[in-house]
Amino acid sequence: FPNVDPAIIVLVEHEDKCLLGRQSRWPSKMYSTLAGFVEPGETIEETVHREVFEEVGVHIDNIRYVGSQTWPFPGQLMLGFIADAKTTEITVDGVEITEAEWFHFSQLPDKLPSIQSMSGRLIDYFVKQVMAA
Repeated sequence: FPNVDPAIIVLVEHEDKCLLGRQSRWPSKMYSTLAGFVEPGETIEETVHREVFEEVGVHIDNIRYVGSQTWPFPGQLMLGFIADAKTTEITVDGVEITEAEWFHFSQLPDKLPSIQSMSGRLIDYFVKQVMAA
């Protein structure tokens, strides 16, 4: 059996806004959801909390599983979630995430991940949920 590294990816929401971040190596103005690897001995839920706080300094709750996606190289299983923000002040880590912003569902950045990716599906799911409410 191949080795598979579990990772999480999460869209953090607050009212009708979502928190998206970008890495410096990405194309200009490209934003995505937050993600990271599960550390040994850590639950998936602990990973979601830790990654969001480490990358943007936001506390979350009400984590909901949305779906999964495999990435064959380097062998990841990405588990996708939506979570509610308990705090909204952003403090980027400056290492993994160099910019992060709250975006209203109707004013998302022009450059987003493809709908074929888990990140793109989470963003699409968020928009549809807000519009249906």
